[in-house]
Amino acid sequence: MRELPLFPLNSVLFPGLALHLHIFEERYKRMIEYCIAQDQSFGVVLIKRGMEASGPLAEPHSIGCSARIHNIQKLDQGKMNIIIIGEERFKILDIDQISHPYLLGRIAPFPMRSVFSEGEEVLNSQLMDLSRQYIQILEKAGEVQIDAKNLPTDPVQLNYLMAAILQIPQMEKQELLNLEYAYDFNSRLKDIYRREIALLNSLLVKQGPNSQGMFSLN
Repeated sequence: MRELPLFPLNSVLFPGLALHLHIFEERYKRMIEYCIAQDQSFGVVLIKRGMEASGPLAEPHSIGCSARIHNIQKLDQGKMNIIIIGEERFKILDIDQISHPYLLGRIAPFPMRSVFSEGEEVLNSQLMDLSRQYIQILEKAGEVQIDAKNLPTDPVQLNYLMAAILQIPQMEKQELLNLEYAYDFNSRLKDIYRREIALLNSLLVKQGPNSQGMFSLN
């Protein structure tokens, strides 16, 4: 168990994936400056109740992802643009809302458990096929450019990447982040991809073959 500054956002971060943030509130400028000075990570958590900016501190979901600051662009008045990279999942055990202007969580690691069973290997292969179909549809719509030929072969890394690029509500991504076992994560992803591929194919047919920019990435 350890303590970690928490940053409640309207976005879900997965391990190994990047997120761009604009830091402008005083409480989060202080938090990021502290993390930079101490060379430490902070936790990204999806907001359960409350607002991302201004007002009282938001209430986060209990499962989040630690993040390391990868790039910093300093702006006027102490504002910053930063790029963060997800590190590992964690579970919040307790939250301190008093000692700092931002949330401080007492956390425990929440790693994805993998059984490496034959069934898991089958699901991983099926997910790779579905993800390639999905990426090709997005590329056709001009929405994303991902090398579908060089997807990760590690099942956990593939799970996280494929969850991150999905154009689904953030709460549905949080439900994926909450899953403990790689098999369950993979199985749920497969169901979502089948649903989304059918939906996007239907939209493409309705819009016509020359449609561009018809989807928005979350």
